[in-house]
Amino acid sequence: MTSAEHNRAPLLSCAEVEVRMGAKLLLANASVNLAPGRVTAILGPNGAGKSTLLSVLSGQREPTRGRVVLDGRPLADHGMAALALRRALMPQESAVAFDFTAQDIVALGRYPHRRAPARDEDDIIGRAMALTDVTALATRILNTLSGGEKARVHLARALAQLWHPRPDGATRWLLLDEPTAALDLAHQHSAMRLLRAWAAQGVGVVAVLHDLNLARRYADQVVVLGAAEGLRQGPTAEVLQPELIEAVWGMPCQPVSSADGTLQYLFG
Repeated sequence: MTSAEHNRAPLLSCAEVEVRMGAKLLLANASVNLAPGRVTAILGPNGAGKSTLLSVLSGQREPTRGRVVLDGRPLADHGMAALALRRALMPQESAVAFDFTAQDIVALGRYPHRRAPARDEDDIIGRAMALTDVTALATRILNTLSGGEKARVHLARALAQLWHPRPDGATRWLLLDEPTAALDLAHQHSAMRLLRAWAAQGVGVVAVLHDLNLARRYADQVVVLGAAEGLRQGPTAEVLQPELIEAVWGMPCQPVSSADGTLQYLFG
């Protein structure tokens, strides 16, 4: 995306957002601008406010102070029903009280579209499950699955929710809280490649990550919480420098080039 295209693109942004829970400050003075067609990784140590920031950007949590804007309008003005047609949220944990199967969970992603179903509505669920490698789990009760299997099912649900571009051209957003945390190595990279492919289709992808090497390899830009000077946002290669990593995470960091030329970090 060129600079001119970026300036014209619909943005999801927040300005000077603060979130408090009683006397506890969960997020302070956060300002972020997100463009569609990119993978943005939200990074930071435990307790820095990563999940809180994502919940504010998704509309799940109202900020104590500041504002969140989508396409130039306050996020709350869009209404939850309209937002559900164009943004999907994958939280860290999604407790399910009933014996829903994996296929049932993925089908829930299509619920916002029930009043105007797609022509291929019956195919979307299966295709989304194939993308995250959970087809074989379709009839399994969700609560019997491993953590990684559940994560892949919920990712399929989020993809099903945003399966088709919007008829009105509105930008779609995938907001994911630690989507790779429970995945094995192969599925981590598979999921991140999948998210990059969706970003290439114009979807805005925002993911909370803990693995800096995954962020370095797949994210176009990063938002780093916990820096002494406050939130840092920018292109991944520019922001994720060893000096910043050591200051924020307190870990010695050495950049190395992998066999394919990708820069990775060694810690310790």
